[in-house]
Amino acid sequence: MRSSIEIFNIATKQSRVVWQTDRLVEAPNFSPDGRYLLVNDEGLLYRLSLDGKADVEQVETDFATRCNNDHGISPDGSMIALCDKVQFGKSCIYLVPAEGGTPRRVTANLPSYWHGWSPDGRRLSYCGIRGDLFDIYTISVDGGEETRLTHGEGRNDGPDWSADGQWIYFNSSRSGRMQIWRVRPDGTDLQQLTDDEFGNWFPHPSPSGDKVVLLSYDGDVFDHPRDLPVRLRLMDMDGGNITTLFELFGGQGTINVPSWAPDGDEFAYVRYEAEV
Repeated sequence: MRSSIEIFNIATKQSRVVWQTDRLVEAPNFSPDGRYLLVNDEGLLYRLSLDGKADVEQVETDFATRCNNDHGISPDGSMIALCDKVQFGKSCIYLVPAEGGTPRRVTANLPSYWHGWSPDGRRLSYCGIRGDLFDIYTISVDGGEETRLTHGEGRNDGPDWSADGQWIYFNSSRSGRMQIWRVRPDGTDLQQLTDDEFGNWFPHPSPSGDKVVLLSYDGDVFDHPRDLPVRLRLMDMDGGNITTLFELFGGQGTINVPSWAPDGDEFAYVRYEAEV
């Protein structure tokens, strides 16, 4: 399998290839200064420079060597949230300095899968599995008690914050098929935003506060597996004017976590290609 890291420009509707590799690379995040992408590969995190040289540099994460693709850089660029299961055998959320270092545990309850930073950098949003229930939670970056926003109404996953901090967007199967929803950070004012024939995952609101990018599977695909024909789509913040930007071979790893450029003009993603 070949991974192609690409960036799509909203205005030109064109993509450019940043880096291609035979390694299985996933989930690109833009740094807040727009200078590099953060990706994962084989349980480790890497910085991919965007200065034209495509240099890849490993982020030191000490004991955390089984990182998954749930990671992201804080709004001020000082910290990285990551998920790793070395210590407990289940995904746990940690924070590590952006330059690398020893991770500090945030979530006591496991498994927990990080998906977003609040715009002020004070809270994290994530999917937590408690028993057999997949629900949306937030927690302070200092740890402590988690705040539960959903309560077992279908499978809930992929929570990401709007730029103004007023909404948390997520995907839920509560209507029978995975669709996009949003809720206030205090758990009120739940709204369904999509209701179509696709299985919709991983909504990421733009830093500009006007658009949401999401990944859509064919309607008969329930989970978010890799290596399938999928499409990346764009919609207004209220779910209106949803359009397909392009189709690709991907799925798991393509845009699991926030991937917008800081100016909101572009977003990064991964396209996969089966080698012949």
